[in-house]
Amino acid sequence: MMSDCLVLLAHGSKDPRWRAPFERIVDAVQGQSGKTKVRLAYMEFVEPTLMDVARECVGQQILHLRILPLFFSIGAHLATDVPEQVNEAKARFPQLEVEVLAPVGEDPRLFRLIQQIVIEILNH
Repeated sequence: MMSDCLVLLAHGSKDPRWRAPFERIVDAVQGQSGKTKVRLAYMEFVEPTLMDVARECVGQQILHLRILPLFFSIGAHLATDVPEQVNEAKARFPQLEVEVLAPVGEDPRLFRLIQQIVIEILNH
């Protein structure tokens, strides 16, 4: 039985092509997740939303969500919208424990990778 859920939280877009890279990430890591369920959720425009994933998890007795924002930095969504959505989920499902992790853009490995890509482009 799954014990918790890692929610990869992306912005969302009306263009369905935008979802493809995020769906590939979930597909790539799902087999390595062990007892952790991995789900994708979107802030707006498309489903599933964070509330949809919370409802699904509670229905499966998964009561611990860790949210990994797939954002470069903290902006309005992470400062305001995500906390509001988390509070709404906790109000609806008080048994749910929710932890919001730092956005992936704050990971120094991502910074170094982007820097390396830019340098390679400059040198070609």
